[in-house]
Amino acid sequence: MSEPSIKAAIDDAALAFKKMSDTAKLDAEILLLHVIEKPKAYLFTWPDAVLTTEQLEYFTSLVEQRLLGHPIAHLIGKRDFWTLTLEVNNSTLIPRPDTELLVETVLSSISDFDFPMNGKGLDLGTGTGAIALSLASELPEMAWLGADFNKDAVELATRNKSLNNINNCTFIQSDWYSAVHEQRFDIIVSNPPYIDPQDPHLDLGDVRFEPKSALTAGDQGKSDLIHIIEQAPNYLNKQGLIALEHGYDQAEFVRQCLFDNGFKNINTFIDLGQNDRITIGYF
Repeated sequence: MSEPSIKAAIDDAALAFKKMSDTAKLDAEILLLHVIEKPKAYLFTWPDAVLTTEQLEYFTSLVEQRLLGHPIAHLIGKRDFWTLTLEVNNSTLIPRPDTELLVETVLSSISDFDFPMNGKGLDLGTGTGAIALSLASELPEMAWLGADFNKDAVELATRNKSLNNINNCTFIQSDWYSAVHEQRFDIIVSNPPYIDPQDPHLDLGDVRFEPKSALTAGDQGKSDLIHIIEQAPNYLNKQGLIALEHGYDQAEFVRQCLFDNGFKNINTFIDLGQNDRITIGYF
């Protein structure tokens, strides 16, 4: 029996993925492009091209892993975020499209104020480095620091810095502010763990394969947000900006916490699903 064409292989995989993914065909296309090492245009130009035996075996193994629930990003080892391509692994979260709103919100917010473009920014819980690197790429005169308590995540973020040729960003191992010491910043950003450890969604989808320490926090998902906000005045310059990603039902709590800690001009922004997702304030 001859090996299948590209189109046939994608169609078969998409059919298999249909019950467990809302993006079944896209999942199949991404996996196959990874296997054949071609750009997406190749799928339309050469749909009848036949896979080699080795390519089919590799593709089949990836399809089987995907059917077990393994995230696409882990299977191909990368994820596009903002204008960057990032290496990913199971040491930290896979960057989500909704988190691009955090980058977008920071950029639009600082354009409304007289912000020091040669200032300093801090990304707490940096993970892959997605947020810090995206902002560093857009604000090349600013110096960015990404902090994460996970040594493997720091090494991953540092590799992503090199892969994307970004020179104005550094990564350190730090439990939130613990290794930041007495530095002051013009911007603090964070996408911290904010899920309640008892949330049933933790047993579904891609998050099953991501570290719970990067997803959940005590006090019904609020403890890390509280710590970041309460300590932020010790690290922000006057009129500095804090921007936080949070749960869809945590906006009111985050706004109140920011207000209680001396922040002004507090505002919340909605994500692609029309949920409250990003809240900012100025010190």
